[in-house]
Amino acid sequence: YGDDEWTWRLCDRVRELFEIDCDVFLLFNGTAANALALAQLCQPFHSVICHEHAHIDNDECGACEFFTGGSKLIPTRGAKGKIDLREVEAALTRQHELHSHKPRVISLTQATELGTIYGPDEIREISAFAKKRGMFLHMDGARFANAIAALRCAPKEITWRAGVEVLCFGGTKNGLAAGELVVFFNKERSADFDYRAKQGGHLASKMRFLAAPWLALLENEVWLKNARQANEAALKLASGLQNCGAEIVFPVESNAVFFRLDATVAQKLGERGWDFYKFIEPDIYRLRCAWSATGEAISALLSDFKAAKSCVSAAR
Repeated sequence: YGDDEWTWRLCDRVRELFEIDCDVFLLFNGTAANALALAQLCQPFHSVICHEHAHIDNDECGACEFFTGGSKLIPTRGAKGKIDLREVEAALTRQHELHSHKPRVISLTQATELGTIYGPDEIREISAFAKKRGMFLHMDGARFANAIAALRCAPKEITWRAGVEVLCFGGTKNGLAAGELVVFFNKERSADFDYRAKQGGHLASKMRFLAAPWLALLENEVWLKNARQANEAALKLASGLQNCGAEIVFPVESNAVFFRLDATVAQKLGERGWDFYKFIEPDIYRLRCAWSATGEAISALLSDFKAAKSCVSAAR
């Protein structure tokens, strides 16, 4: 149940990594991490401001609303997947005191769902905005490792030092089979979170089997090596697609590549065994490069992409 050598060592290692005496909790997956972390910060009458593409709003089956007991997610627009404070301010002005949910949290996704990355200055600006309005800053760090690998900064620079209250630190997007961390940088915010995790079904009886792989991931910077590999693969893939005439839609800053694709070409690639999907209508598709992506796989995809384009062009 977490009272074991491996879990203790993991918590100590995370404190060393972030250079602060933080509280660390190990949960099964990212949806639980986000939902329970937000439930810790919110009352049912509160609201959470997020980006319109945020995972918490689009891909977590209402878990945040469920575990908070009724807190409302308020999606806002922002270029390149990032929170735009002008849009947040506009959303806040639409909250009519007692007649609306009380804004309590701004949630950032790092790296964003569009593959872009917040720098330390951007996070500090959002944090200052939030604190001025009595709000907390939550970070969905499913791809936090990719952000650190790209920014080449210390983890503290884009978390507690920049004003983040709680980080959901992802491992399964970076080589682990299971297990995400919830890291509270202000211990006052984590009171009784262990009970919340237990009630939510996330107290693993054999937690050492989740903790030990995390320890291995953090040893000798394996977590950063994996993330760098994924980021570099995405850059190589984006360059290859551009050379084939594809339009890259968003800056490739982490391990995601978004590009415009004719539906018929997409179908041809699917027939050749490539599994991906449309992310934004009408024609923007997403490709993610894993920590284990190889040059051979990228070359094979580019070869099939050229062949699919040629086949479609010939048919027309």
